[in-house]
Amino acid sequence: MKNASEVVGEIALRGGVPVIKAPFRRYNSLGKEEQVAVQAVMESGVLSQFLGCWHEDFYGGSKVREFEADCARFFGVKHAITVNSWTSGLIAAVGALDIEPGDEIIVTPWTMCASATAILHWNAIPVFADIDPKTFNLDPESVRANITEKTRAIMAVDIFGLSADMQALRALADEFNLKIISDTAQAPGARYGEHYAGTLADIGGYSLNYHKHIHTGEGGVLVTNDDQLAERLKLIRNHAEAVIPGMGERPLNNMLGYNFRLGEIECAIGIEQLKKLPALVASRQRLAERLSAGLRDLTGLTVPFVPDGSTHVYYMYPLLVDDAQTGCSKEHLAEALRAEGVEISTRYQNVHLLPMYQKKMAYGSHGFPWSADFARQDVNYIKGICPVAEDYNDHRYMGFGLCVYDLSEADIDLIITAFRKVWNALVKSA
Repeated sequence: MKNASEVVGEIALRGGVPVIKAPFRRYNSLGKEEQVAVQAVMESGVLSQFLGCWHEDFYGGSKVREFEADCARFFGVKHAITVNSWTSGLIAAVGALDIEPGDEIIVTPWTMCASATAILHWNAIPVFADIDPKTFNLDPESVRANITEKTRAIMAVDIFGLSADMQALRALADEFNLKIISDTAQAPGARYGEHYAGTLADIGGYSLNYHKHIHTGEGGVLVTNDDQLAERLKLIRNHAEAVIPGMGERPLNNMLGYNFRLGEIECAIGIEQLKKLPALVASRQRLAERLSAGLRDLTGLTVPFVPDGSTHVYYMYPLLVDDAQTGCSKEHLAEALRAEGVEISTRYQNVHLLPMYQKKMAYGSHGFPWSADFARQDVNYIKGICPVAEDYNDHRYMGFGLCVYDLSEADIDLIITAFRKVWNALVKSA
């Protein structure tokens, strides 16, 4: 691979010719297999078979059950439950636990907003812990510092395609009698030791949204090894309050049901997509490793970290920039990379800084649930409570959406060339 000083030519930001002259092809995991599967469902005339009452069809049609059985086998769990979106899955996961209004669930700020919103949905309170500076996932020590007498659960988000430190989080959960939810939306197929990411929590699960490794358009899959939690997840998915009377005596807490059901067409697609997941993940890993090899020596740039015993599936390819070493802000570097044809993002998310949390206003206009008597009144979301996440978002993080594009090794080499060209022009000690 060329050294940065060997990449010649004026950068496009200053009028030079961009390295990448046409947009990369959009990633598409769908093929003939999915077309055939959808056609078969269409010809059957059964697009959904759910009934919102206690009946054999409470559990859905044949494709729903087949896809759930396939997912349970693939991920090595007792139960897999499909839902119509991963946001729905998170809402069901929080509700399936014995969560009371005012209970607290510790969650990362470095995530899509639905992770925390699912907590608020049940009038519980999100408490934000900081991220680990190497993995972008929850920092177990920050989690410990945020545990109070009202903490009932930890929501670990396996961000960008890498599992959180489940061994450390499980030790905390056992010490304080807490439950764990794994939001593994971005990491299907990632490994943590001998297990798949998402399967070591009390409840975990994956997104099937269109821009993930595999997808059904919209959708999600919950996974658990707990029989009782599995039943509660299925009830919340499908009109729990109307179903329970026919099932015999059941706990009624949080049995507010919804229509979170995934249809037969989506599950038929999911059956075929799941078969492709290992190969798709392996391809993404090979490309990411090639990209890291080409960028690792650039001054002030840190490529993704993968802990021993874990694998990364690279939904996003996260980078860190040290402007003290580069002598150049991440924003200026990103602007130059975009001009070369590399679509780099420079912001992710600090959920605790969204207006809803800053104003503590979710339900109605009087600050509920934070203002309620059942909530701890000294929960705060001021800037400074998550210093690593805040610093990364403001100054250090850059990301490339590996899952957005269908890339070849030649495309990766063009991206490397673009980085090295920009570093040669802008970085003081390149």
